Amino acid sequence: MAIGVDSSALLAIIRPDPDGQDWLDLLMALGAVDRLVACDVVLAEVAPFFDDLAAMIERLAALGVEFDPITPATAFRAGEIYSAYRRAGGPRQTLIPDFLIGAHALEQGAGLVASDRGYLRSHFRGLKVFQPEKR
Repeated sequence: MAIGVDSSALLAIIRPDPDGQDWLDLLMALGAVDRLVACDVVLAEVAPFFDDLAAMIERLAALGVEFDPITPATAFRAGEIYSAYRRAGGPRQTLIPDFLIGAHALEQGAGLVASDRGYLRSHFRGLKVFQPEKR
């Protein structure tokens, strides 16, 4: 099974952020036992940090991350979850791209490497979220 990787984790490594090494260590550990994948939305979110597509794909491959497109069924599921979120009064601060990433990990994977701002665990019941341990 594959584990999804969110742009929050990738950008922490690419920029690099102060906790980038922690995210890299987590990716390396998870990638040693599972396939790491990024969906269309994640690629679009990290694209501005690269000069061209080849450089982005090369960097992701070096991190052990492969492209895995969102299926129509996954996109539909993201829309269902987003609709329920909005009906329950959820603010527009969390937009549909976040729900596409979460649904991709839930429907097409075995978890998501991401910085969870709360909506992943609350709206994607059963989704395993991987984050570096706090030091």
